[in-house]
Amino acid sequence: MKGINSRGDKFISIVVPALNEELTVGRFIEWCQEGLARAGVQGEILIIDSSADNTAEIAQQHGAVVIKTAKRGLGQAYIDALAYVKGDYVIMGDCDLTYDFRDIKAFVDKLDEGNDFVMGSRIRGHIQDGAMPPLHRYFGNPLTTFVLNIVYGSNFSDIHCGMRALTIDAFRKIDLESTSWEYASEMLLKAVKLRLQIAEVPVKFYKDVDGRLSHHKRSGWLSPWLAGWINLRVVFVYAPDFFLKWASALSLGVGYLLVLIVSFGPVTIWRICFSLHWLLLGIFLIVIGYSSFQMTILTRVVSGFTPERIGEYRKVFGYNRGMLMSVFLLLIGFPPLIQLINEYAVNNFHLRGVSHEAVLGLLAVTMAFQTFTFTLLLNLAIRKKP
Repeated sequence: MKGINSRGDKFISIVVPALNEELTVGRFIEWCQEGLARAGVQGEILIIDSSADNTAEIAQQHGAVVIKTAKRGLGQAYIDALAYVKGDYVIMGDCDLTYDFRDIKAFVDKLDEGNDFVMGSRIRGHIQDGAMPPLHRYFGNPLTTFVLNIVYGSNFSDIHCGMRALTIDAFRKIDLESTSWEYASEMLLKAVKLRLQIAEVPVKFYKDVDGRLSHHKRSGWLSPWLAGWINLRVVFVYAPDFFLKWASALSLGVGYLLVLIVSFGPVTIWRICFSLHWLLLGIFLIVIGYSSFQMTILTRVVSGFTPERIGEYRKVFGYNRGMLMSVFLLLIGFPPLIQLINEYAVNNFHLRGVSHEAVLGLLAVTMAFQTFTFTLLLNLAIRKKP
């Protein structure tokens, strides 16, 4: 479908999944045509259709290109669409007339300014009375938006807004994998992780036209809760390093402090006696923190979002350096442990006490094994990278 006017040589692909939307799809395509004309661009309208009604026929009659696919999920529809997209810019949304595609100019303008990804925001735009259930508007959407922003250091106001736009290069870089509702969060978090240039524009959000039920209502009361759950799942799965880095910093900090205090024997501070038991707690925290630190590095390598760091990790945690550090820790840890074993044998296999040196030796040997295995895993992961 061609726009009436032309602005430069940019070509727009409006890509929209459809599932039994014969009531709205014709008018929706008219909105898209009006939006292209207002924006002064040429474009196409791709309907990714999994309907059992007359949606496809109506869409074709109004000038859209229809791609028939099996019903496999909202995210999968966008994955399927990528091979057919001809545009420099891709605008996504729903064909249920809840998003006003007559106003796509704001998205095109932001992309023309050099942004890679433009997110619509109903919160900063206009929400018609009755368009969004109170549970979604005041609980689900704010909560999941807050969580994603905290975990990824972003500043989105409405992560579930379905109307969004991106360049075709950004679409390919994001490499969408989620097949269901969680595609919405995956796109945003990957845009942040890939350091794409991101902008937000306000959008209008209308209630369903008379006679139409939203897909959540069609699927039952559990549907929005399930959508929220799987969106949070994808937020967490792509960001284990967020949780690991804080666990590492806290555990190592407290652990090393306790070991430093108790290393040479019991110490009393403010009537609190720090003895062997506190030393064991400190060692436990150091082991947890060291593992968390190593898993943070492995996560960043495996995820592939920061390829520029691979060279740094290869240099800092290289094979030779890791093996030497493992041997060094073993040389520190074994002597006090051997002494402990000798005393154990001399005393007829009874321990009369455990020295602080022996406990620290056990820590050194444990860290030696951690360093050895981490070095192997990291170098294997780096070798697998292109």
